[in-house]
Amino acid sequence: MKINRLFDFLTMQVQAIPDDIFLSSKVASTNSPGTWHDYSYQDTQHIVDRVSQLLIDAGLKKGDKIALISNNRPEWNFADLGSQQIGVINVPMYPTISEDDYAFIFQDAGIQFAFVGDTDILAKVQPLEGRISTLKKILTFDDIAGADNFRESIDQIKTIDYQEIDKRKEAVDEADIVTIIYTSGTTGLPKGVMLTHLNIVSNLTSVSQVLPFMKNQKSLSFLPLCHSFERTVFYAYLMFGIHIYYAESLDTIGENLREVQPYCFTTVPRVLEKVYEKIMAKGNNLTGIRRSLFFWSIQVGAAYKLGLPKSLSYRLQLAIARKLVFSKWQEALGGKVEFIVTGAAAMQPRLITLFTAAGIQVIEGYGLTETSPVLTVNGIEEDKRCVGSIGMPIPGVEIRLAEDGEIVARGPNIMKGYYNRPDLTEQVIDKDGWFYTGDIGSWFDYNGHTFLKITDRKKELFKTAGGKYIAPQAIENKMKESRYIEQIIVVGGDTRKYIGALIVPSFPQLEAWVKENNISAGNHTELVNNPQIISMVENEITRYNRHFGKWEQIKKIKLLDKEWTIGGGQLTPTLKLKRKIIEEQFATEINTLFKD
Repeated sequence: MKINRLFDFLTMQVQAIPDDIFLSSKVASTNSPGTWHDYSYQDTQHIVDRVSQLLIDAGLKKGDKIALISNNRPEWNFADLGSQQIGVINVPMYPTISEDDYAFIFQDAGIQFAFVGDTDILAKVQPLEGRISTLKKILTFDDIAGADNFRESIDQIKTIDYQEIDKRKEAVDEADIVTIIYTSGTTGLPKGVMLTHLNIVSNLTSVSQVLPFMKNQKSLSFLPLCHSFERTVFYAYLMFGIHIYYAESLDTIGENLREVQPYCFTTVPRVLEKVYEKIMAKGNNLTGIRRSLFFWSIQVGAAYKLGLPKSLSYRLQLAIARKLVFSKWQEALGGKVEFIVTGAAAMQPRLITLFTAAGIQVIEGYGLTETSPVLTVNGIEEDKRCVGSIGMPIPGVEIRLAEDGEIVARGPNIMKGYYNRPDLTEQVIDKDGWFYTGDIGSWFDYNGHTFLKITDRKKELFKTAGGKYIAPQAIENKMKESRYIEQIIVVGGDTRKYIGALIVPSFPQLEAWVKENNISAGNHTELVNNPQIISMVENEITRYNRHFGKWEQIKKIKLLDKEWTIGGGQLTPTLKLKRKIIEEQFATEINTLFKD
């Protein structure tokens, strides 16, 4: 059958493999921590049709908008597919954003119906009833006293008018808007990215030619479905007939990986960094020959050259390291992972190298919500991958660099525009259809292929008092190669003669270091104020400074005792630094760096 709308993939699988399991999630009970509840493709279609009928009965028509706010669970997908197959536009939102952001998006999009996950989300959305004139109803996925429940509502539907649903399906065109995704960004009000069925389907078609998704495999999903990256991956899993398990929470990812034993999963660098930190913390606690073997294996892994020939001696060393040490890394990820796709932020090259050496293929890609989202990706084959790059353009997408180095893209995956903001749309899409990403990049050749590399965000470049431009992201990514640096923001510009940095250290690594060096230090505050620790981190900065020109080198640092978080307002939901917010919150600490 011809696939030109996202819900066509579900129709295809219902016709081909109706009884195969599609979605699984943990259902807690009073007697056990939870058991997996499965939904076949036929089960999914049955519930999706009930969602469609629910919205039809509520008076929604093609082009109307629903809000979908929940952590990952099958109900998210039921509401998504049930709305889109009758032409209703899904506006997904992060459960973690503020009440003000919810109010803005509900008002801007004209939300008529809202599906929310739990009590915390309901508490932020419920005050909008009465304030937002278009909002008709709120349904909750969790069973919450006093709230209208999703399950009860669809179960109460007596008759499903399949003729009306089919009629509305037929009226949905590939050029129709399927979703509006509001990007939080690092500054300013959210912008609604309008994506059509064609945008996302074309992206799926392109990505499927590059990544080895396979039918009848298992995946674990934990990145937010409201983000374009995991959303598109969900449709890829649907397209290929891959069984999706939803992690119970971010805290149970490790347990769920071992339980599910997935073939693949998607992640952001921060999650893999956490995995690495736990591995290193265990290594630091080893003693004797086991400790020596562990760190010898790390050295062997760090010397791995992706896609290049290895000597017999190195291959033997690597085989020993994989057998005795790296096999434990694979077990921690379930033992059957063939590849991991990472995006949303730059991955530290040393970690990609180590994971690859361990036999775990980490595939780094790049894209934006506005591009549905994938623009480039590294290949699964080693000779089509390059550490430190974002890969090569996917089939069907054109990429070039503007005169100032900005990455510019064109293809069927480029958004229709920003909702209610034709002025902003004209700023980023020119008359020839080229989308200006705001990222600065460069091309380079490696192993017979041409790869793209991001050097910084265009808006994040700043100039020192000496007139030199600084690309903070490139410096930060290099500094984070130190195992003692967890988070970092480079600051400077204007009248400042040099650049400084605020650093959140890796506390597990600091604790291991003070133990090794017999240094007395207690809590995190004491650690970051310890002169010996400060000196050690300064030496790390000096070590990595040599990769940059004198004007780009960090001169002064300030260690912080608390990690930046989404809840604290310092990170976007995709874990990018909110530079303006951090600079405002830590103005006093930053000013101390420039007292001279």
